[in-house]
Amino acid sequence: MRTEGDFIHIYDWLLPLSWLYGIGVGFRNKLFEIGVLKQHSYDIPVISVGNITVGGSGKTPHVEYLIRLLQEEAKIAVLSRGYKRKTHGYILADENSTMKDIGDEPFQMKKKFSGINVAVDHKRTRGIENIINDRKDTDVILLDDAFQHRYVKPGINILLVDYHRLIMYDKLLPAGRLREPLSGKNRADIVIITKCPKDLKPMEFRVLTKSMDLYPYQSLFFSTIDYDTLYPLFNKEENKITKQQLKHTNVLLVSGIASPKQIIVDIKQSVASITPLTFADHHQFSAKDAERINESFAKLKGNKIIITTEKDATRLENIDGINDEVKNHIYVLPIKVRFMLNQENVFNDKIIDYVRKNSRNSILAKGKDDNKSKDSDNSGNGTGTISFRNNR
Repeated sequence: MRTEGDFIHIYDWLLPLSWLYGIGVGFRNKLFEIGVLKQHSYDIPVISVGNITVGGSGKTPHVEYLIRLLQEEAKIAVLSRGYKRKTHGYILADENSTMKDIGDEPFQMKKKFSGINVAVDHKRTRGIENIINDRKDTDVILLDDAFQHRYVKPGINILLVDYHRLIMYDKLLPAGRLREPLSGKNRADIVIITKCPKDLKPMEFRVLTKSMDLYPYQSLFFSTIDYDTLYPLFNKEENKITKQQLKHTNVLLVSGIASPKQIIVDIKQSVASITPLTFADHHQFSAKDAERINESFAKLKGNKIIITTEKDATRLENIDGINDEVKNHIYVLPIKVRFMLNQENVFNDKIIDYVRKNSRNSILAKGKDDNKSKDSDNSGNGTGTISFRNNR
């Protein structure tokens, strides 16, 4: 039987430490709320996508959704922390940037969307200021994984909640996976429950909506994962493969992502068998890992291939030790998000309307509301926070 929140595991013996952790995080949030710690605001549309849990909730696919939505009419910059990169400080990616320079997820986005600017900086305020100075034609900045980075006050704050790790059933670190108390969701303008089963029933939507207990100013959406056609990682001359062609194929799934369980469940329905070979999130593959991949693939019988994610592909394609036979059988599985309940147009309109009303670009700003809100917490970066809540 399917149960929402079914991937949650609580370590009860660690709950006292979670209580102490909650005091610390709550105190920090209070300092922002009373103005002791200052939030920075900007006269350019800033959209943040993040979560309040450790691990994957689908941030990168949702940022990519926003890129596809806006790229035809806006100059987009994506700012990420660049997790596990080998560099420090601010970097604006160019055609010579490597995965080690900017991190796997920013590298993936730069590779897929050549027309956008991608930058990394663990200090988001500095990153935004540098983007504005370096790329003065930027119309909108997308912040990847910045929900806890409260020094920036975005115009739209999007909170992602994994259907399989619903925050109302979770606990604070280290007993659970919550980065901050459940009340943190109140900062979100938009909440998206991600990775929903495609056959979710109307009653389940209603139960989830009630359980989230959102305020009237917050909008709730539901999204699910769609998989695109598989393409070869190394042998570009090979044909692409659809999931329907894998019915009699044995699959080795190589993944180094936070939550591979959903992909395993989804692929399992379309293949003869699936053998997961999992690594830690953002794992840097080594020659020893290549040996494991070679050996695991050799053990599979019959018709067989290797499937990996786009994020893992950025780290796999440059490691030594993968033999030619294995290289010829590694395919990448692109992931896209799709909104449920016919909510796509509603979501799209909210985002596009916000960007158009608040853009510095005169073309995009056609019909802009001249009465933009000013934020008293503005620290001198522009004219003040451009708030989504005040532009609806």
